[in-house]
Amino acid sequence: MRKIKKILLVLLVLIVVLGIGLCAYIFHLKPKYEGELKLKNLVNETTVYFDDFGVPHIYANSEKDAMTTLGYVHAQERLWQMELLRRIAPGRLSEIFGSVALKNDKFFSGIGIEEASAKAIAKLDKNSPSYQLTLAYLDGINQYLEEGPTPIEFTLVGVKKEKFTIKDVYNIFGYMSFSFAMAQKTDPLLTEIKNKYGAEYLKDLGIDGEFNTTKIKSSKENIDEYSAIAKSVASLLDTSPIPPFVGSNSWVAGPTKTKSGKVIFANDPHIGFSQPATWYEAHLVAPNFELYGCYLAGTPFPLLAHNRNYAYGLTMFENDDIDFYQEKNKAGDVNQYQTPAGFANYEIRKKTIKVKDTSDVVLTIKSSRHGPIMNDLIERLDKKNPIAMSWIYTQQPIQILDAVYGLSHAKSKDEFRKAVQLVAAPGLNVMYGDAKGNVAWWATGKLYKHNKGVNSFLILDGTSGKDDITEYLDFSKNPSAENPKWGYVYSANNQPEAVDGYLYPGYYLPEDRAKRISSLMDSKSDWDKEAISKMIFDNTSPVAPQVVQSLVSNVNTALLSSEEKKVLSTLKSWKGTTNLQDVGPTIYNKWIYLYLKNTFQDEMGEENFSLFLGTHIGKQIIARQIENENSVWWDNIKTKNVKETRNDIVNKSFHEVVKALQEQLGNDISQWNWEKVHTVEHEHPLGKIAALRKLFNVGPFAAPGSNEVINNQFFGFNEEGKYYVKGGPSTRRIVDFSNIENSWSIIPTGQSGNPFSKHYDDQAEMFNAGKFRKMKLNKEEIIKTSTKLIFKPTN
Repeated sequence: MRKIKKILLVLLVLIVVLGIGLCAYIFHLKPKYEGELKLKNLVNETTVYFDDFGVPHIYANSEKDAMTTLGYVHAQERLWQMELLRRIAPGRLSEIFGSVALKNDKFFSGIGIEEASAKAIAKLDKNSPSYQLTLAYLDGINQYLEEGPTPIEFTLVGVKKEKFTIKDVYNIFGYMSFSFAMAQKTDPLLTEIKNKYGAEYLKDLGIDGEFNTTKIKSSKENIDEYSAIAKSVASLLDTSPIPPFVGSNSWVAGPTKTKSGKVIFANDPHIGFSQPATWYEAHLVAPNFELYGCYLAGTPFPLLAHNRNYAYGLTMFENDDIDFYQEKNKAGDVNQYQTPAGFANYEIRKKTIKVKDTSDVVLTIKSSRHGPIMNDLIERLDKKNPIAMSWIYTQQPIQILDAVYGLSHAKSKDEFRKAVQLVAAPGLNVMYGDAKGNVAWWATGKLYKHNKGVNSFLILDGTSGKDDITEYLDFSKNPSAENPKWGYVYSANNQPEAVDGYLYPGYYLPEDRAKRISSLMDSKSDWDKEAISKMIFDNTSPVAPQVVQSLVSNVNTALLSSEEKKVLSTLKSWKGTTNLQDVGPTIYNKWIYLYLKNTFQDEMGEENFSLFLGTHIGKQIIARQIENENSVWWDNIKTKNVKETRNDIVNKSFHEVVKALQEQLGNDISQWNWEKVHTVEHEHPLGKIAALRKLFNVGPFAAPGSNEVINNQFFGFNEEGKYYVKGGPSTRRIVDFSNIENSWSIIPTGQSGNPFSKHYDDQAEMFNAGKFRKMKLNKEEIIKTSTKLIFKPTN
């Protein structure tokens, strides 16, 4: 008995010791929010106040000291996120994740971001403030890398620490630019449809822009191969450890539209959800400089920011800045291809991809005059029919560092506009408002034209030169509006009005959000911060009830059962809201999915149909197809001797809706609440491992909102009838120039990427409920609600 007691005592001591050790380890890993630290290369002592949500307010005697400190505190919260982001563009994920990431690495290492970054860096003015401040920021990151605790993800995955350089900054911006692009998903798919069924099938898809009825007002041969590109790229972006940028809302109410007579700025960029969240907020104060900004991991200047003088943010322009060209090899020589001037040699380069769990992979990359050959980067593409990708980002001068520096340091609207002009890609709507009462938006991007009749949504002919770009447009031709007479500017990824009679081609989103924003803004002229905060969390679609009317008008009610009639009655009374207790959106989205599936899947096939739903054209078609009684798509090509009509498809789909929802949610229609099928979980890359899910992931939560309402919580359709939110507002910001010190913000989870920090997920429930917190500028208030960390120079 004594022996057993001794064994139990020893086990208890071991458990206690292990527990103490684990607690000590976790405490060691936590970010440091108070006390003192030494920081090399500081000129003067710098104080950081971490407010009640972990936002650092950095007070320094020079901007350089502020940037070095920012790099350090940003790294202590987001070093893992920085590490992943810098690895995507150069194709270095396989080094840490193994061969599971090899497809990603082959693709991104081949499209030329790393090489374009190197060219841009070589041309930088090393004495410019943008360059010098970037080095200071990187110095802060690297000092944390050397001296701070190693993030738990580095230990679990086995990542070797490497210093950050300006090349990493450019590669991060490069990946961000590519993740905006929709062409790689859409163009190959449309080309396959055209080649397989003819041009008539494209007419109903609205690719010439006829579906873009709500426009931003300006004031001024190998069939099966093509979709392989689209499928592969869509898969790469969907499985990327850092999510892509997708959409966004923004509106800026001018003095004539607000109760106070001062500008109110609102912005919520839509990005795929992940953990940690996309943005890191920080407030920097130095002599003659103050800025409260949202920063991407590993980048020195914010893309969204404000101070007492002006505010800015962005949405995605969605213009077409990627084209695909079918090249033709010389007979008997795969190293030469046809050009208008004869045959030319492909440019050939080799890159080595290091893979953690196997031998290195040597990638041979060919490039034509249009760009890299995709067949060498994507599986399933026949090398005999080379397809090149032409992308503005890698072809035009990259001045992104000077651009974002200029945005964050502008002294006037005119200076701000000059900085906007420096962005060749990606296409953005840059939104602006200031304390003087100015409101504006400008579309960035180097816009261009082809010859008349060239359809840039299809694979183009690379041999003759007839499909090549014919003209690059001056920035003055970019869509924009400054202080328009209607009193506000807005953007919701919808198409801008024509400039000089020309509508710029692009992958614009449906009119739903744009229509809702413009109708609400037009309806009153006494907006205040509280009203704007309700609007930015608005869950109502103005389009969905119209679609319901069209669907219902095609239902043969005489053939419905009593239960089906109840379902139809419930849907007819729905006002387009997508709140948690609503039943309407559950019925509506199931019907939309089945009506689209029964219309398009027979021609496209299961894989291509799923891909189609993920394109912006797939979203545009929802409200439009039902209006087109004579569409060629209604007929099911798999049924012989029968030609289906719109009524056939709509009725068939509705019967399937009721049966599916009864099986999924039961017979009580009142229990088909939206909260039961629409959920969000913010996933960490390591949260995919079941044992680590609870430690790293945040959620799941039942989520209000839906696709294409202002509170755009977007998801993909599936047979299961569960709508797993992929992304949404990456932040909601409201800057009120009548009370600038009490402007509001919220991010989806929390400031910290460290799972042991109290700020890892402390905003998640607030975000999901549409609540906000202050973006504090008042120093006295900041001090009262903050912990203090002092950075002292080492000398």
